[in-house]
Amino acid sequence: MPGRSDRALRVLVVANQKGGVGKTTTAINLGTALAAVGEKVLLIDSDPQGNASTGLGVGRALRKKTLYDVLMGEKALADAIVKTSVPGLDLVPADPDLSGVELELGQQARRSFKLRDAIAPFRANAAYTYVLIDCPPSLNLLTVNAMAAADAVLVPLQCEFFALEGLTQLMRTIDLVRGSLNPALELQGVVLTMFDRRNSLSQQVANDVRGHFGETVYQTVIPRNVRVSEAPSFGKPALVYDLKCAGSQAYLKLAREVVLRERRRRAQAQLEVS
Repeated sequence: MPGRSDRALRVLVVANQKGGVGKTTTAINLGTALAAVGEKVLLIDSDPQGNASTGLGVGRALRKKTLYDVLMGEKALADAIVKTSVPGLDLVPADPDLSGVELELGQQARRSFKLRDAIAPFRANAAYTYVLIDCPPSLNLLTVNAMAAADAVLVPLQCEFFALEGLTQLMRTIDLVRGSLNPALELQGVVLTMFDRRNSLSQQVANDVRGHFGETVYQTVIPRNVRVSEAPSFGKPALVYDLKCAGSQAYLKLAREVVLRERRRRAQAQLEVS
């Protein structure tokens, strides 16, 4: 397994403006899998529903400080971090107050850069190697903040009929953010989720997505898996709930692929500099 990377922090947004695609499940389990292969990970829950927080066993009573406090300038990001039961994986939790951020920030200066400014101190130290941001299933100020703060976007894509249509809309959003707020924003990759090998439509969608986006699509495919679906109700990532299930093993493979993709990116960047 790849060990902990000796490099600067990478901030990845887990985003898809379509709901029900396995976005939060991917954020939780990819974060857990990255920690399992030696990375130091901070997961930021940027969804007012707080499902990533719940799925990591951080209940409402434990959310003394949340991302809301950070975006409103009341707390530093470091003050909102809580430890999870997973070694190497920390969390900035969310609560329903986040839904009011757009109205409360109003026309404040740099309102689209609140999260970028909050993360900035972590780029200067080695506390984490990855920050994962779980976004709400919509294009709002929370998603814009996440993309403005990120190095790259990781897109979970459900293997269903309208998948490509939703992905095309998301690509337009990424282009808009790149053009106005974050010119360096990259597409880290597309991960196919809820794949059902018994369903010919799943395979057809996978083929279509790979044909359209090529190597941007990860080789690892996340299968539809009951144990993965059950895990959040126990406040555990699937890898903790049932390490041997097909879904957990797929997320471990995805983590390795993400790390290897990042290594290739760094090697290419070094070649271009030299």
